Amino acid sequence: MKRKDLILHLLGEISSYILEENPRRMVVSLHQEKDGLHLSFMDDNDHSDDELVRLKKLLNSPKRPELAGYYGAMTGHDMLGSTHLDLLGWQVKHADVSRIDKGIKIDLWLGGERFQSEHFTIPNKS
Repeated sequence: MKRKDLILHLLGEISSYILEENPRRMVVSLHQEKDGLHLSFMDDNDHSDDELVRLKKLLNSPKRPELAGYYGAMTGHDMLGSTHLDLLGWQVKHADVSRIDKGIKIDLWLGGERFQSEHFTIPNKS
């Protein structure tokens, strides 16, 4: 999967998840570097603590590089809700899910070992 296609794929899947709850506000941020990228999604919906834990677990599922490309192509198809996010988890280096002032923030980092994800983050503001 080409970089542009992967980015569009991730944007579509996470945006679709957030838009299911009809937020009044959704913000998406992308930062690209040669060795990796950071995507951040923020919304203004209420989310339970259980949902945040579940999202973080799904998006940080054990990495399966040999299957990521194959299943990555499948995430756009109709499958049961969380299956989409679990498949995305196979493609990201690391994901964080946190509560922000009014809503949640989902951070996704992709890249090689040289990509320093801690340099590319949007701080949570209370």
